[in-house]
Amino acid sequence: MSTTSQKHRDFVGEPMGDKPVMALSGIGETLGRRLEEQGFDKAYVVLGQFLLLKKDPEMFTDWLKDASGANTRQAASCSQCLKEWCDAFL
Repeated sequence: MSTTSQKHRDFVGEPMGDKPVMALSGIGETLGRRLEEQGFDKAYVVLGQFLLLKKDPEMFTDWLKDASGANTRQAASCSQCLKEWCDAFL
């Protein structure tokens, strides 16, 4: 059985708007700062990268690991969060 965090459910349950990158599931303060330093300060900027990678979870996970030092679990959580958001709103 797969479980999702409250953070994940909150993010997927409403439009993204101008949420900070740390609103994404799997992205905490440390990873968020690393992403912000590279210009990925908002969730929608990370979504843009997810879309550029054709919503491919494996490619996105690899990118996020390289970009922020995320571990596999964190990257997969973020990827799943963005995929579910896309399914609901795109």
